[in-house]
Amino acid sequence: MQKIFSIFRNTLIVGLLTLSQSCGTYSLSGASIPEEMKTLSVQFFENTSPLVVPYLSQQFTEGLKDRIRNQSRLSIVRSEADANFEGRITDYTIRPVAIQGNDRAGLNRVTVTVSVKYTNALQPELNFEQSFQAFQEFSLNQGPIQTQEQKLLALIIRQLTEDIFNKAFANW
Repeated sequence: MQKIFSIFRNTLIVGLLTLSQSCGTYSLSGASIPEEMKTLSVQFFENTSPLVVPYLSQQFTEGLKDRIRNQSRLSIVRSEADANFEGRITDYTIRPVAIQGNDRAGLNRVTVTVSVKYTNALQPELNFEQSFQAFQEFSLNQGPIQTQEQKLLALIIRQLTEDIFNKAFANW
């Protein structure tokens, strides 16, 4: 029994030493953020879509900040940061995706498109400007869009912020 414990202990020690000596900056979230990066700023994402949801800009901007707070060690500051996110919500649409026999939409899709500019002052080769899009489908059988919209947008914002975070910090 003592021999088994000794083997287990030695294996554990070797494993921990290997982990502590690995190169690069890697976290359990999959993010690869350079050690020298300490601060990040997130500018307000204005909604310039033809169809405007009054609270979408605020919820998206705060959702991106929350994603960064929860999945990195970076401090969010208002200006003069090591990296910066800025952009705008360029499109918000609701479209039918499945028509029923009575020419009514059996299934609808809410889509949000966000244009993002990421600037990395420490590693400019990682800068990007890109549009990100996410959608959720819903049925009017579950109630009017007004009663479902908050939940749908929360799911869309979660997907968008994950995609943006991964593009900036996980090189996906």
